[in-house]
Amino acid sequence: MRFVLDTFRILRDTAWPNRKQRWTDFWSVLQYSAFFILVIFLFDQAVSRVFNLLLDFFQ
Repeated sequence: MRFVLDTFRILRDTAWPNRKQRWTDFWSVLQYSAFFILVIFLFDQAVSRVFNLLLDFFQ
């Protein structure tokens, strides 16, 4: 029971962001996610092309 009470105490003492900060953080997360999706996609395409070129070369 003490764990539950401590959890509620910590949540009550937490400084929550205001509405403007939440939207700023939300858009930042979307931008970072889109950036890393693009980086991973381009890396995957590059590796696939190199792998296919190597397969064609050795056949």
